[in-house]
Amino acid sequence: MQYVSTRAAASAASQSPQQFSDILLGGLAPDGGLYLPTEYPQVTGAELDAWRKLSYAELAFEILKKFATDIPEADLKALTAKTYTADVYRNAREGEAAADITPLRVLEESKGKKLVLQALSNGPTLAFKDMAMQLLGNLFEYALAKKDAELNIFGATSGDTGSAAEYAMRGKKGIRVFMLSPHKKMSAFQTAQMFSLQDPNILNIAVEGVFDDCQDMVKAVSNDLPFKAKQKIGTVNSINWARVVAQVVYYFRGYLAATTSNDQKVSFTVPSGNFGNICAGHIARMMGLPIAKLVAATNENDVLDEFFRTGVYRVRKSAETYHTSSPSMDISKASNFERFIYDLVGRDAERTRALFTKVETHGGFDLSGYPGSDGDEFTKVAQYGFKSGKSTHQDRLDTIRDVADDYGIVIDTHTADGIKVARENLEPGVTMIVLETALAAKFNETILEALGEDAERPAGFENIEALPQRFVVMSSDVAKMKDYIATNTGL
Repeated sequence: MQYVSTRAAASAASQSPQQFSDILLGGLAPDGGLYLPTEYPQVTGAELDAWRKLSYAELAFEILKKFATDIPEADLKALTAKTYTADVYRNAREGEAAADITPLRVLEESKGKKLVLQALSNGPTLAFKDMAMQLLGNLFEYALAKKDAELNIFGATSGDTGSAAEYAMRGKKGIRVFMLSPHKKMSAFQTAQMFSLQDPNILNIAVEGVFDDCQDMVKAVSNDLPFKAKQKIGTVNSINWARVVAQVVYYFRGYLAATTSNDQKVSFTVPSGNFGNICAGHIARMMGLPIAKLVAATNENDVLDEFFRTGVYRVRKSAETYHTSSPSMDISKASNFERFIYDLVGRDAERTRALFTKVETHGGFDLSGYPGSDGDEFTKVAQYGFKSGKSTHQDRLDTIRDVADDYGIVIDTHTADGIKVARENLEPGVTMIVLETALAAKFNETILEALGEDAERPAGFENIEALPQRFVVMSSDVAKMKDYIATNTGL
C-alpha cells in the first residue's frame, strides 16, 4: 500500500508514493497536502463474515494490515493486541462489557427505525480520541525504536485530542509532546486532564485565541520543512494518516455488531468539527462497508453543515467562532476536509490545491454549481452518502434530559448534538448508529444545568480539577512558538 499527497501534482517532492512507515511520524506532506492511499483497499463479503467473530484487537489487525503493508504482520498484530485490551478501555458503564471495547446500546426502536449508541469513551481519557491515540502511541514508540530516533510531537486540541495524545505518549521513550489549546476555552475537566500532567516530556501551551489559531500554528510549523526536519517535528492531529485509519476500525466494529448479514446497511451520525472522525467513516464506506448515510452533526459552528446543505465551504474568522457547550467542535476550519474534497473532485490534485489555496486567500470556496461558482462537484456529494444537521445549546440541554429520562444514561454535550441530528435522519430498515464523543463527566457544567446534578465520574477522576497544573500561556505568534520549541528540545 502506497500513499500520495492530496496536492501531489504540484510538488515533485510529493509525487513519489510513500509507504505507511514513511508517513507515520510526519503529519502533513511536504507540499502542504494530506496523505491518502493511492487506492482504498476493498473488503469482501467473505471477510466481513469472518470478522464478525473477532475481538476488537483482532479486527484492528485485519483492517490495519491492509494499510500498513510495510510493517511485519507479527509486529502489527502484537501492537494491536497490546493496545486494545479491557485493562486500557476499562471505564465501561454498568451493563457494558469492557472486553467489547466499543459496546452498542439500543436507545430507540419503533416503526422499523432503530437508534443505537456506540460507546467510544471507555479509554483512559474518557473520550473517543483514545481509540486511535493509544494505538498511535504504540506505533510511534515502535517506529522510533526501529530507527533509534526521537520525535517532538506538535499538536493542537479543542479539548479531547490533547489529553488523549498526552496520556498515550507520557513516558514513551524518545517522544516529547508540545500541545496547543485555546486559553480558557475548554471545560474545567478537559483543562485539568491536560495541565495536571507533570511528566517532563509533556509541555502544554495555552494559546490566546481559538482552536483554529492553534491549528494554523501547527500547519505553519509543519510547512517550514527545514525547521520541521531539524526539530524532528511530528503530529498527532487528525492530519496524521495513522490517526484516521485507526478510527476506521470502529466503523467496521459498529456495523458488524449491529447487523447479522452483509445485505443490511447502517447509517452513522458523527458529532464533527474537524472532519477527522467522519472522514474515517468515509474511508470505511469507500472500502466497501455497507453504509447508507454518514451524517455530520455540528454545533453552532456550522461550517460543515453549511457545506453539505449548500455546497459553500466558508471558513469563519476567530471573532466569528462561537465558544459553545460542546467545545471540542468549536472549529471553523476543518483540516481533514481536504481528504474528502480530493475524492469528491475525482482525486484531481491540482483542483484540490486550487480550492484550498482559495480557502487561505478568500476564506472558502463554492461548489454549488450556480453561475459564477467553481463548478458542479457538489452534485456528487450524494454519491458519498453525506448528510448533515445542526444542534444548539438548548437542543443539547433538551436531548440530555430526554436521554436521561427515557434510557437512564447521561450523555455528554457532543453526543447530545449527535443524537439530536440522528433523530432527524432516521429511516425505516436502516439502523442509525451515533458515535459517542466522551463521557458526560468531562462537561459537567452543562450536565449540571440540564439535570440539576453532577455527572458520575469514573474512579480516579473525582478531584482532578484540584490537582496542580503546569502550562504556559502564549500568543499565536509562530516565530515565538518556534523559539519555544527549539528551546525545549535543545536541538
